Amino acid sequence: MNLAGWAIMIVSIGSVCALSAFCFYRLLMLPPRELLEHEKAPLDIDTRDTDESR
Repeated sequence: MNLAGWAIMIVSIGSVCALSAFCFYRLLMLPPRELLEHEKAPLDIDTRDTDESR
């Protein structure tokens, strides 16, 4: 592989790793209050599949 190939490979792998690290950082630094608002237990979700609709 020549020098241009190595440069493109390093830039592409580096950008994917940097984007992944940024996304993980943003996800892990969310305050716990915001995460608890979106958590739902399976029993709290109404799927309406147990209703007696005969």
